[in-house]
Amino acid sequence: MHLRTLGRSGLEVSAIGLGCMGLTHAYGEPVETKTGIALIRAAIDRGVTLFDTAEIYGPYTNEQLLGEALEPVRDEVVIATKFGFAVGDASVRRSSLNSRPAHIREVCEASLARLKTDRIDLFYQHRVDPDVPIEDVAGTVRDLIAEGKVKHFGLSEAGVDTVRRAHAVQPVAALQSEYSLWWREPESEILPMLEELGIGFVPFSPLGRGFLTGAIDDSTEFAQNDFRNRLPRFGEEARKANRALIDALDGIARGKHATLAQIAIAWLLARKPWIVPIPGTTRLARLEENLAAAEMELTPEDLQAIQRVLDRVTVHGERYPAHLEKQTRR
Repeated sequence: MHLRTLGRSGLEVSAIGLGCMGLTHAYGEPVETKTGIALIRAAIDRGVTLFDTAEIYGPYTNEQLLGEALEPVRDEVVIATKFGFAVGDASVRRSSLNSRPAHIREVCEASLARLKTDRIDLFYQHRVDPDVPIEDVAGTVRDLIAEGKVKHFGLSEAGVDTVRRAHAVQPVAALQSEYSLWWREPESEILPMLEELGIGFVPFSPLGRGFLTGAIDDSTEFAQNDFRNRLPRFGEEARKANRALIDALDGIARGKHATLAQIAIAWLLARKPWIVPIPGTTRLARLEENLAAAEMELTPEDLQAIQRVLDRVTVHGERYPAHLEKQTRR
């Protein structure tokens, strides 16, 4: 597995990380603990060093799973987790935001315990809290870094102004946001800003929550507790319309003797050397398929062919319901 450095932070990680959310959260029933541990350790054996989790995934169970799986190799891996939601506060909805400094500290201590570690390598604010100045958030993480409990500061789904203000207080090592062949919003303002400031970029959902693998069509039925049931882009009509993107990319994949998932990941890797996607999966075969994309080279001609597809195919459906979209790009 090739290594990449997230911007100018000095934080070196595998070119492809593992997004662990789906092991316990959002996509139907959680995997059995032994299955999740086996998958995480298989990723380690194949060179993955960046593992992404959050307290809200479960909640809590994802961090617990990751902590157990990584404990024997803790010094060989990079653990990223997140704060920013009011998890555990019975007086508010779990999806409510809370980035007050005292709460950030509480989350840090609890995450350290669940992850069975003495430091968090990359601590993200999960979503920007409009009620807490970003300077206070960055200052709190700066203090945790000084105390040795955190190594690097990250933001997730933050807008340009927020990133700049935070970076002025405590250097931001990485921004995590959605980015893929069917969600390219970061290209207009986010990527140029990150390059200017020397901040790494960690795209989540690089496979479009599974759609870019080609395995989902308008007849696909998701489990009742699958998060995608609530997403406009995964409505039946949107899925039917969005098959045009899959059909157009399929010829490129066949020409490269690759899968659609590998094309999607390799395209992200080709965008910038400081981009590190974190596809998730619950299956070993999919893990191996995804990681093989790190060895794929897309030629200028390949990239031009992909761009022609993106220029002519319109993606249908919003990515989130309106109330969830409001929590992004602050």
